[in-house]
Amino acid sequence: MNNESPAPPATGAITPLQQMVASCSGAILTSLFVTPLDVVKIRLQAQKNPFPKGKCFVYCNGLMDHICICENGNSKAWYKAPGHFSGTLDAFVNIVRREGIRSLWSGLPPTLVMAVPATVIYFTCYDQLCAALRVRMGEYAQMAPLLAGATARVGSVTVISPLELIRTKLQSQKQSYRELTQCIRSAVAKEGWLSLWRGLGPTLLRDVPFSAMYWYNYEMGKSWLCGLSNITEPTLTITFVSGAVSGSIASIVTLPFDVVKTRKQVELGELQAKNLPGQASSTFYVMCRIVAENGFRGLFAGFLPRVIKVAPACAIMISSYEFGKAFFRKHNKERTHGPLQTNP
Repeated sequence: MNNESPAPPATGAITPLQQMVASCSGAILTSLFVTPLDVVKIRLQAQKNPFPKGKCFVYCNGLMDHICICENGNSKAWYKAPGHFSGTLDAFVNIVRREGIRSLWSGLPPTLVMAVPATVIYFTCYDQLCAALRVRMGEYAQMAPLLAGATARVGSVTVISPLELIRTKLQSQKQSYRELTQCIRSAVAKEGWLSLWRGLGPTLLRDVPFSAMYWYNYEMGKSWLCGLSNITEPTLTITFVSGAVSGSIASIVTLPFDVVKTRKQVELGELQAKNLPGQASSTFYVMCRIVAENGFRGLFAGFLPRVIKVAPACAIMISSYEFGKAFFRKHNKERTHGPLQTNP
């Protein structure tokens, strides 16, 4: 009878908890690298068109988008700090020089409360689903990443959406938790439980196709590069390149949905900030309005900034996640085989 501590399920396999740790560390690393880019972008936007009270803007920490609301025209808020910048590089240099390097991560901590759990749920669910689907899909196993990516994204977005709505209300209306609870109960009584998932549609419309394409292209690209290099396990370079390329492709294809989602997010956020009744315009209406105002080119506005933001975020996240998983695989193998190697 074996009285030793239980080993991982298979040689080199990693547990869901280890997947969570790997994705959590990857999420934090990604946000630390990508947030300064968005902070600079927002500061440049605020310089060009000053944010009035109740104005909403989108803040991205590299993991997910968040709606932020300009509070009371406060000139001391991080997005309204004084200073004139001639461009992106000048903004980086002068923000660090005048306000300290920590200013490049302004506004980050509150968003991580939701972004990190959402990323952990997403990546862990993807890996678990993909492994299960590959076994069950047989000859169609290569399509498993596509289906697993889409399903995992639906799950994570659905879980986080009500929390993001609550965060926006807390920021805009400065309510206590008791007042907020009463506000949520009142909204549910009037509009039903679905009111907590307001704005979910456009998010799913962008994120689900993005995730399906991203994971399929990533897994295919990773396998192709491994075959090209005659290796079985991907290197950090291979995962980084595969993540950047697949993220770029997915971001370009889903750009029209991103433009619509951003418009709807801002519209909904401003309704909440002003405590006005009513709902944001439908996705189709917003899309038609963009085309009427700017032509079909309007649906691809912000092409270059989106790719510049998404490609490194995807590359850093997936390469750090894969590095974490590789570390745990090695650890589990050593734990499983270590005692056997000491026997004569």
